[in-house]
Amino acid sequence: MSTTVATHIVDALADHGVTQIWGVVGDALNPLTDAIRTEDRLEWVGVRHEEAGAFAAAAQAQLTGRIGVVMGTVGPGSLHLINGLYDAKKSHTPMLAICGQVPSAEIGTNYFQEVNNDRVFEDVSVWNQTLTSPEQLPQMLVSAVNAAYAQGGVAVLTIPGDIGGLELPSGTPAPSFAVPSAAAVPSEDALAAAAAALDKGKKVAMLVGRGAEHAREQTLAVAGRLNAPMVVTLKGKTGFDGHNPYNVGQAGLLGNKAAADALQDCDVLLMVGTDFPYRDFYPADAVVIQIDRAATHIGRRVPVDVAVTGDAGEALAALLPRLTAHEDTGFLDSIRDTYESWRERQDHIADPDYEESGVVAKVRSVFDNPDDRIRPEALAAAVDRHAPDDAIFTMDTGMSTTWSSRYVEMRGDRELLGSFNLGSMANALPQALGAQALDRTRRVVSLSGDGGLMMLLGDLRTAVSYRLPVVVVVFDNASLGMVQLEQQEGGIASFGTQLDNPDLAAVATAMGLAGRRVTEPDDLDGALQWAFSQDGPVLLDVVTNPDEVAVPPHPKVSQAWGYAVAKVTEAVESR
Repeated sequence: MSTTVATHIVDALADHGVTQIWGVVGDALNPLTDAIRTEDRLEWVGVRHEEAGAFAAAAQAQLTGRIGVVMGTVGPGSLHLINGLYDAKKSHTPMLAICGQVPSAEIGTNYFQEVNNDRVFEDVSVWNQTLTSPEQLPQMLVSAVNAAYAQGGVAVLTIPGDIGGLELPSGTPAPSFAVPSAAAVPSEDALAAAAAALDKGKKVAMLVGRGAEHAREQTLAVAGRLNAPMVVTLKGKTGFDGHNPYNVGQAGLLGNKAAADALQDCDVLLMVGTDFPYRDFYPADAVVIQIDRAATHIGRRVPVDVAVTGDAGEALAALLPRLTAHEDTGFLDSIRDTYESWRERQDHIADPDYEESGVVAKVRSVFDNPDDRIRPEALAAAVDRHAPDDAIFTMDTGMSTTWSSRYVEMRGDRELLGSFNLGSMANALPQALGAQALDRTRRVVSLSGDGGLMMLLGDLRTAVSYRLPVVVVVFDNASLGMVQLEQQEGGIASFGTQLDNPDLAAVATAMGLAGRRVTEPDDLDGALQWAFSQDGPVLLDVVTNPDEVAVPPHPKVSQAWGYAVAKVTEAVESR
């Protein structure tokens, strides 16, 4: 039987195990969407904005390791994909974007809706070509998918509107894609040098990221052999939260003093599977050992003394028998004591009945929460209590990231997604849709900021249309909280950060979701119990204190002074 370009592509993706294709239909894509319509193994998920489709498809790729697929039609439809595709690029996620184009004869004539896809997608992609003839298949599709896998990025295949329906030559073979092996064995010399450096260390710390999450057992074993406190990146929480006696939380501005001290005070730092970008938090004088599959990641954040290129699990398993056990637990105990004290303090803050004392408490009560509004910490802690231990969490960029990272533990089979490298707003909801579409029986929780949610609000309806029972928890502080805090720490009165939000629960209800608005701290637990009992999509609009301050690990006098100046300025100008 003859087959068309569109059918050939769709069949190949279904054979490969792709289960959903995301996008918005359009005339240039008609042959492809018609092929999807008749392919029982594939589900078309029509989003309300192509950016949401790109985020959703990338979320699926991050969770499964299988390429995510999104489509955008000619011109604006393809342009709308770009932010989600950049997130995939920055997250090293294998993605295939199929983009429509004007008819072949019109390319280069400034035709209606024509854009130069080859130039537009040049920076975001690892592979970017336009299909101009059926004879280019299957090689062009194979090249696209293989490049996405091999280089961990976005492949863009542009198809003019008149090409998708053309028939392939008789005997065109089916594509076969090459998925790279996870194993990458480091060299003996590198392992020997790493072991020697670690054995000399008196205060060894570990900085562990997502690249090691598949090697939890090996990572904990090495930490135990070295008695090393383990600083876990935000992306590494999935692998190393929960029942980890070496964990001292996150570093960076959303982290804590213990993690910062572990990095600053160590004499040897072992980095495993992380490209943690914030140079100010690295030690100034320590010996640094970095284990990473990607040689291009090694040494680009901090000077590295020993480079170990290879898979984290393979490297640590080979390293462990070479290491001499460190008997002194003083450094680990000291850092862990600091961490536990900080953790106890955070738990108190998240308790709605907790009352602070002292001068700091009086200042906070005047500036931060005079009306006993819901603390965002309390909301995040309540989500942690009520969500099941196999939930998938997605978190928006902004203050919701800070509160969720501190209070939502990735224990059990929980998983975490976010725009952690690009730092885009509006990622949480579409990523939750993508995760939920993989398994409609598993709980998926979108920890959404109000600003991010409003950007792609229309795709709440996608959850209803495709029966995706996501739980959307909105940190509704009526502001762009992270930007507001940055302004205030710089001594600038907050400006342009206030959001005039509607009742988001009412909006969700009008769109077909179950919705509830929460304004009182005592109602949090009951509202979350209700939300997790629903069998369809649900949104909780939780009105939180907009002035809650996330204190950095080592607050500077300049930051505190700037904040005070900003708050006084705001108070004066409000009179």
